[in-house]
Amino acid sequence: MPQEFTGLGQLLEQIEASCQHSERVSLLLVIEVIGLRSYAPFLLVVGLILFSPLSGVPGVSTAMAVLLLLVAIQLLLGRRHVWLPQWLLNRSISKKKLIGALHWLRRPAELADHWIQPRLDFLVRRSGTYAIATTCSLIALAMPLMELVPLSATTAGLALTIFGLALVAHDGLLALIAFTITALLSLLLAHTLL
Repeated sequence: MPQEFTGLGQLLEQIEASCQHSERVSLLLVIEVIGLRSYAPFLLVVGLILFSPLSGVPGVSTAMAVLLLLVAIQLLLGRRHVWLPQWLLNRSISKKKLIGALHWLRRPAELADHWIQPRLDFLVRRSGTYAIATTCSLIALAMPLMELVPLSATTAGLALTIFGLALVAHDGLLALIAFTITALLSLLLAHTLL
């Protein structure tokens, strides 16, 4: 049964615990941990995957871009629950790769959990949420370009992780940081590709 997470570390622990009984871990299994009622954990998980070494696994960045776009559009449309197609839910990676990425993320998660707190909540409510969803849609659409620029997908993953944390913790300062990272990433992509 999905639950409310009190921190990023707890989310990582729950994902790791859920995948102990199979050799491959599907997106459906991860979603069963985070639940379908809230968009914030989806952004958080997509961001964590792109920020982690998993972004180097062929096909992962593309699958995450599709997931991100689907989630962001549904958030913009005001849907109460997340809908995802079965073919995307069936995508999987090896348990070994996932657990390695989760362990790699553990230290940054501990640092984040000590720092985040509710503040500037007008940036993560109503119009702020729409701005975040629009920005996430643009990141998803730019993901194919990021395949051409080293570390850009990782930087996008960092921004998405921070957006997810901002929504989970109602921390508008984190949203501002994520908007700034996205703007810098846009400048980097424009400078490199033009």
